[in-house]
Amino acid sequence: MRYSPRMDDAVDRMMEQWRTVRPELDPSPMGVFGRISRLNRLLEKHINSYFGLFGLEFWEFDMLATLRRAGDDGELTAGALLKASMVTSGAITNRIDRLERKGLVERRQDPADRRSVRVSLTAEGGRLIDEMMAGHFANENRVLEALEDPAVLAGELRKLLISLGDTSLG
Repeated sequence: MRYSPRMDDAVDRMMEQWRTVRPELDPSPMGVFGRISRLNRLLEKHINSYFGLFGLEFWEFDMLATLRRAGDDGELTAGALLKASMVTSGAITNRIDRLERKGLVERRQDPADRRSVRVSLTAEGGRLIDEMMAGHFANENRVLEALEDPAVLAGELRKLLISLGDTSLG
Protein backbone atom coordinates (compact mmCIF):
# COMPACT_ATOMS: atom_id res chain seq x y z
CA MET A 1 0.00 0.00 0.00
CA ARG A 2 1.42 3.36 -1.03
CA TYR A 3 1.20 6.38 1.25
CA SER A 4 -1.46 8.98 0.58
CA PRO A 5 -1.50 12.28 2.52
CA ARG A 6 -5.25 11.89 3.07
CA MET A 7 -4.96 8.50 4.79
CA ASP A 8 -5.11 8.02 8.55
CA ASP A 9 -3.09 5.33 10.26
CA ALA A 10 -3.87 3.40 13.43
CA VAL A 11 -2.05 5.98 15.56
CA ASP A 12 -4.24 8.80 14.16
CA ARG A 13 -7.29 6.82 15.23
CA MET A 14 -5.88 6.19 18.73
CA MET A 15 -5.06 9.88 19.20
CA GLU A 16 -8.57 10.81 18.09
CA GLN A 17 -10.04 8.38 20.63
CA TRP A 18 -7.97 10.03 23.38
CA ARG A 19 -9.14 13.47 22.25
CA THR A 20 -12.72 12.25 22.56
CA VAL A 21 -12.47 10.57 25.97
CA ARG A 22 -9.92 12.98 27.53
CA PRO A 23 -10.17 16.29 25.59
CA GLU A 24 -8.08 18.12 28.20
CA LEU A 25 -5.01 15.97 27.29
CA ASP A 26 -2.73 16.48 24.30
CA PRO A 27 -2.04 13.05 22.77
CA SER A 28 0.29 14.43 20.08
CA PRO A 29 3.46 12.77 21.54
CA MET A 30 1.72 9.47 20.79
CA GLY A 31 2.08 10.45 17.13
CA VAL A 32 5.83 9.90 17.49
CA PHE A 33 6.04 7.22 20.18
CA GLY A 34 3.18 5.13 18.82
CA ARG A 35 4.50 5.27 15.28
CA ILE A 36 8.05 4.38 16.30
CA SER A 37 6.76 1.43 18.32
CA ARG A 38 4.44 0.16 15.57
CA LEU A 39 7.06 0.81 12.91
CA ASN A 40 9.65 -1.20 14.85
CA ARG A 41 7.35 -4.24 14.92
CA LEU A 42 6.49 -3.96 11.23
CA LEU A 43 10.11 -3.40 10.17
CA GLU A 44 11.30 -6.38 12.21
CA LYS A 45 8.65 -8.57 10.59
CA HIS A 46 9.62 -7.36 7.11
CA ILE A 47 13.35 -7.72 7.68
CA ASN A 48 13.03 -11.07 9.44
CA SER A 49 11.31 -12.48 6.36
CA TYR A 50 14.49 -11.69 4.39
CA PHE A 51 16.74 -13.22 7.05
CA GLY A 52 14.55 -16.34 7.03
CA LEU A 53 15.51 -16.93 3.39
CA PHE A 54 19.00 -17.64 4.74
CA GLY A 55 17.84 -19.65 7.75
CA LEU A 56 18.74 -16.89 10.21
CA GLU A 57 16.95 -14.98 12.92
CA PHE A 58 17.51 -11.26 13.46
CA TRP A 59 19.93 -11.75 16.38
CA GLU A 60 21.99 -14.23 14.34
CA PHE A 61 22.28 -11.79 11.46
CA ASP A 62 23.14 -9.00 13.90
CA MET A 63 25.99 -10.97 15.48
CA LEU A 64 27.40 -12.03 12.10
CA ALA A 65 27.17 -8.45 10.82
CA THR A 66 28.84 -7.13 13.99
CA LEU A 67 31.74 -9.54 13.51
CA ARG A 68 32.00 -8.67 9.80
CA ARG A 69 32.10 -4.93 10.55
CA ALA A 70 35.02 -5.62 12.88
CA GLY A 71 37.27 -5.98 9.84
CA ASP A 72 38.63 -8.57 7.48
CA ASP A 73 39.44 -11.01 10.27
CA GLY A 74 35.83 -10.76 11.52
CA GLU A 75 36.95 -11.23 15.10
CA LEU A 76 35.96 -9.68 18.45
CA THR A 77 36.20 -10.63 22.07
CA ALA A 78 33.08 -12.09 23.63
CA GLY A 79 33.01 -8.96 25.81
CA ALA A 80 32.93 -6.68 22.77
CA LEU A 81 30.07 -8.74 21.31
CA LEU A 82 28.29 -8.46 24.64
CA LYS A 83 28.55 -4.64 24.58
CA ALA A 84 27.40 -4.45 20.96
CA SER A 85 24.38 -6.68 21.53
CA MET A 86 23.09 -5.33 24.87
CA VAL A 87 22.11 -8.76 26.22
CA THR A 88 23.27 -10.60 29.34
CA SER A 89 26.56 -12.48 29.44
CA GLY A 90 24.62 -15.76 29.67
CA ALA A 91 22.63 -14.85 26.59
CA ILE A 92 25.74 -13.94 24.60
CA THR A 93 27.33 -17.28 25.51
CA ASN A 94 24.18 -19.08 24.37
CA ARG A 95 24.13 -17.12 21.12
CA ILE A 96 27.77 -17.84 20.39
CA ASP A 97 27.12 -21.53 21.14
CA ARG A 98 24.21 -21.62 18.67
CA LEU A 99 26.15 -19.88 15.91
CA GLU A 100 29.11 -22.16 16.56
CA ARG A 101 26.89 -25.26 16.19
CA LYS A 102 25.72 -23.86 12.83
CA GLY A 103 29.35 -23.55 11.77
CA LEU A 104 29.14 -19.76 11.34
CA VAL A 105 31.50 -18.68 14.14
CA GLU A 106 34.33 -20.16 16.11
CA ARG A 107 35.84 -19.23 19.42
CA ARG A 108 39.34 -19.48 20.75
CA GLN A 109 41.20 -18.36 23.81
CA ASP A 110 42.86 -14.98 23.41
CA PRO A 111 46.64 -15.61 23.39
CA ALA A 112 47.23 -12.16 24.94
CA ASP A 113 44.72 -12.72 27.79
CA ARG A 114 43.91 -16.31 28.76
CA ARG A 115 40.75 -15.13 30.57
CA SER A 116 39.32 -13.70 27.35
CA VAL A 117 37.63 -15.53 24.49
CA ARG A 118 37.83 -14.33 20.90
CA VAL A 119 34.96 -15.02 18.51
CA SER A 120 35.45 -14.97 14.77
CA LEU A 121 33.51 -15.71 11.63
CA THR A 122 34.21 -19.03 9.99
CA ALA A 123 34.71 -19.05 6.22
CA GLU A 124 31.04 -20.11 5.91
CA GLY A 125 29.88 -17.34 8.29
CA GLY A 126 31.86 -14.72 6.36
CA ARG A 127 30.55 -15.98 3.03
CA LEU A 128 26.96 -15.96 4.31
CA ILE A 129 27.03 -12.44 5.74
CA ASP A 130 28.74 -11.06 2.63
CA GLU A 131 26.13 -12.76 0.43
CA MET A 132 23.29 -11.30 2.47
CA MET A 133 24.36 -7.66 2.72
CA ALA A 134 23.55 -6.37 -0.78
CA GLY A 135 20.08 -7.90 -0.62
CA HIS A 136 19.56 -6.64 2.93
CA PHE A 137 20.39 -3.05 1.96
CA ALA A 138 18.20 -3.32 -1.17
CA ASN A 139 15.37 -4.62 1.02
CA GLU A 140 15.75 -1.66 3.39
CA ASN A 141 15.82 0.77 0.45
CA ARG A 142 12.55 -0.71 -0.86
CA VAL A 143 10.93 -0.10 2.51
CA LEU A 144 12.12 3.52 2.54
CA GLU A 145 10.72 4.29 -0.93
CA ALA A 146 7.58 5.67 0.75
CA LEU A 147 9.66 8.58 2.13
CA GLU A 148 10.50 11.67 0.11
CA ASP A 149 13.85 12.08 1.86
CA PRO A 150 14.97 9.27 4.18
CA ALA A 151 18.03 11.33 5.18
CA VAL A 152 15.78 13.89 6.90
CA LEU A 153 14.16 11.18 9.02
CA ALA A 154 17.57 9.64 9.76
CA GLY A 155 18.84 13.01 10.95
CA GLU A 156 15.87 13.59 13.23
CA LEU A 157 16.15 10.09 14.68
CA ARG A 158 19.89 10.65 15.23
CA LYS A 159 19.10 13.78 17.26
CA LEU A 160 16.62 11.86 19.40
CA LEU A 161 19.01 8.94 19.97
CA ILE A 162 21.87 11.25 20.94
CA SER A 163 19.61 13.21 23.30
CA LEU A 164 18.81 9.90 25.04
CA GLY A 165 22.50 9.00 25.36
CA ASP A 166 22.91 6.53 22.49
CA THR A 167 26.28 7.67 21.12
CA SER A 168 28.28 4.45 20.87
CA LEU A 169 28.03 0.79 19.95
CA GLY A 170 28.91 -0.40 23.41
